Amino acid sequence: MSRNKDKPARAANAPLQTNVFAALDGLANLPAAPESPVIPVKTSIRAEKNTNRGRVDIIRQTAHRGGKGVTIAKNFIGIPLAEKQELVKKIQKACGVGGTVKDGCIEIQGDKRDEMKRILTEAGFKPVFSGG
Repeated sequence: MSRNKDKPARAANAPLQTNVFAALDGLANLPAAPESPVIPVKTSIRAEKNTNRGRVDIIRQTAHRGGKGVTIAKNFIGIPLAEKQELVKKIQKACGVGGTVKDGCIEIQGDKRDEMKRILTEAGFKPVFSGG
């Protein structure tokens, strides 16, 4: 069932029944708009790099890993999982090691505290070494 069967046929060069722009022809004699003062454009806060995203603790652990050391970054506040995964990929690439996101914490294989601190600082966090 086609909808076109219900409509009457129209010639290809036949004009449309109503002109929706006909009322605009009478508005040609309007005065020009007054000049408005130039308002300086403000740059939004979002356009600037956020340099205060909160404190992040960097810890080195060996517990329950057979003596292998792991560097952990925890206490991310208000950061979505997708952004943490992007940070993990960036840290993995810079350090040349494996890593993951577990329980909201970033875990990187090996003792890579200095490299992790540098990358988190570039991302706008305030990393702090904690633990023993």
